[in-house]
Amino acid sequence: MKKTALEKFLRYAKIDTQSKEDVDITPSTEKQFNLARLLAEELQSFGIKDAHCDEYCYVYATIPSNIPADDAAFGNVPNIAFIAHVDTSPDVTDENVNPQVIENYDGSDIVLPADNNVVLTTKDYPNLLKCVGHTIVTTDGTTLLGADNKAGVAEIMTAAEYLMNHPEIIHGEVRVCFTPDEEVGKGTEKISLDKLNVKYAYTVDGDLPGELNNETFSANGAVITAYGRDIHPGFGKNIMVNAARVIADIVAKLPREMSPECTEGYEPYIHPHTIEGGVAKSSVKFLLRDFRTEGLDDQKVILEKIIEEVQPVHPRAKIELKIIEMYRNMREVVDHNPIVTDAMWEAAIRSGVTPHWVPIRGGTDGSRLTSMGIPCPNIYTGGQNFHSRTEWLDADAMEKSVNTIINIAQIYVEKAR
Repeated sequence: MKKTALEKFLRYAKIDTQSKEDVDITPSTEKQFNLARLLAEELQSFGIKDAHCDEYCYVYATIPSNIPADDAAFGNVPNIAFIAHVDTSPDVTDENVNPQVIENYDGSDIVLPADNNVVLTTKDYPNLLKCVGHTIVTTDGTTLLGADNKAGVAEIMTAAEYLMNHPEIIHGEVRVCFTPDEEVGKGTEKISLDKLNVKYAYTVDGDLPGELNNETFSANGAVITAYGRDIHPGFGKNIMVNAARVIADIVAKLPREMSPECTEGYEPYIHPHTIEGGVAKSSVKFLLRDFRTEGLDDQKVILEKIIEEVQPVHPRAKIELKIIEMYRNMREVVDHNPIVTDAMWEAAIRSGVTPHWVPIRGGTDGSRLTSMGIPCPNIYTGGQNFHSRTEWLDADAMEKSVNTIINIAQIYVEKAR
């Protein structure tokens, strides 16, 4: 399965599926269909008759239950789904991805071939040392790799093909779903819960084997907009109101100890990620993140107080704050459905890894699906350094992920007997 999963990933990685922010249509880029339609056709070739890609670039497929009618589990096993996203991050180009495959990795630093200034050092990326002797996949140094989330896509596809070819493995109804636009926060924007039709789900969108995720940040977005007055700078005295300066003063007052650069683990952050505009109008967009949902209210108060401090310095400027609700910590729901995490924990052990819970300092499609009523924790893929030219993937870990998916499907049958 390692070979199969790797071959699938290398094919998928070469297809440009980069999504785009601030686009009001789904998918945000037409090119995501290129991979989605290919996946639907491949699923059909496995014998999955209902596999299709819809008009919004969502792929749905059903691996039918093969539980015998005389089995005690018949009729008692919940439908489950495995989900990954086809798009890649807008942060780094996804055009002309040229993966580098390193067999039997020896633990040394890896110089990327197309840009020798990009080096994967074991000092900066110590998890490489956990993969000595494995097959490692990197970029050539000019693009991202797309392991986020084409590794998860390849693993689900490999598991689906294996289940269809091995009817001796007894399982309930298993859904496959691939989504667009996860990287721009819209992965479930047009998802059909009727088509999905499951009680529990798992995203396959994590890191190294053993790392299981049952909680994410709770997340809001925030936008502060300043309105000024523009005029020729040669005649600006007592007339010009510079909105760009207003925004600069606001950003300067943010608590540095709450920045992504200074936080880890369960620590919250306020992240100004986009500043745009000019003299007449400028704005800054924020990511507000806290594992405690009520902490988002505290962050709103921090921004309001900063505005109160900056306003007297720029009395003729108008400053507005807008809060956008995004997603909530999945643990608030997942903890009330222990079967979904118990199954993935046991499946990981059976796959030969030592499981441990790791909080996601971000969000997944699972965050939103959980809030929509489908508990959806996250499984490892074997990828690292997502959204960057230093992204890499452990192909041996991909096999662990495939086995975990298959084991989960079997465990639900065992629990129902």
